[in-house]
Amino acid sequence: MNLVIGATGILGSHVVLKLLQNNEPVIASKQKTSDLKKVEKLFSYYCNNPKELFEKIKWVEVDVTDIYSIEEAMNGVTAVYNCSGFVSFNNSDRKKIFLINETGTANVVNACLHKKIDALCHVSSIATVNNSDYTLPLNESVFWKSSGKESDYAISKYNGEREVWRGIEEGLNAVIVNPGVILSSGFWDQSSSKLFDVCFKGNKFYTTGMAGYIAAEDVAASMLHLVNKRLFNNRYILIENNYSFKEILDKIQTQLKKPKPNIHAGENMLGFARIMDAFVCAFSNKERRITKPVVYAALNTQTFSNSKIKATYLSSLTPVNQAIEKVSADYLTDKTALF
Repeated sequence: MNLVIGATGILGSHVVLKLLQNNEPVIASKQKTSDLKKVEKLFSYYCNNPKELFEKIKWVEVDVTDIYSIEEAMNGVTAVYNCSGFVSFNNSDRKKIFLINETGTANVVNACLHKKIDALCHVSSIATVNNSDYTLPLNESVFWKSSGKESDYAISKYNGEREVWRGIEEGLNAVIVNPGVILSSGFWDQSSSKLFDVCFKGNKFYTTGMAGYIAAEDVAASMLHLVNKRLFNNRYILIENNYSFKEILDKIQTQLKKPKPNIHAGENMLGFARIMDAFVCAFSNKERRITKPVVYAALNTQTFSNSKIKATYLSSLTPVNQAIEKVSADYLTDKTALF
């Protein structure tokens, strides 16, 4: 039996779907406020029988800050996929970021050890592959080196990874994955899927930064593969390739039939925008959008290597061009349905 923690998020939903498509039983965690309709809707983008598969899920309520709820959900479970996490780059969310991403991961690890779980696949982030002194593409052997520019989110995910490595030292069979920017249909108001909404509104700006990208279904398939092959005591960077933000924005806005961005936002412009964003949000009670970590990420030009996962996972990864075409088409279909 498989348990997917964080099953109502973008990646967690994909992991649940992939397990069901492989005819594997699934217990999926949710919270009291979770919108399960989003999960079934996501299924509809990637299969022809979403309702049939959705009805096979056994749902349980899990709070990663409550180890007892985690252990109860693990009854009869052999493999755990921990997709839980909280993404934010706002200082106001600092306490919650560390509570979910660090303490929550420690609770999952401790529960796995106590319940003698056979396998854990933990979803970390590419943000933990961090060393600004490294000039070659960053790989899994690069150790964390602080520069003072790391976001609370990156630090919390790194601390979460350390909890998994601690579990491995204590005898837990575990593997860590570090996905780049995940491209997925659905959940348009969440995480990286917000990018398509921004582009649809006619974004005019781009930066010189770069990032690694991957289709969500490839992340889920890679995770199942790593567990099935029992490739434990490892971590894997999951990206199809590295792309500049300009390339990605051009591709998305072309697919959405919008003009390509044509205004270069350099360091000075971003710095001014950050100050103005702080000023406006201070008087409107809106959430900050342009913070220091966001600016650093927008200007970052380090790249990442995917050679380890390619050597391990024989299936070819979906080209980002193809993933963007699909997600953009689904976004336009949903937009059209609203009018």
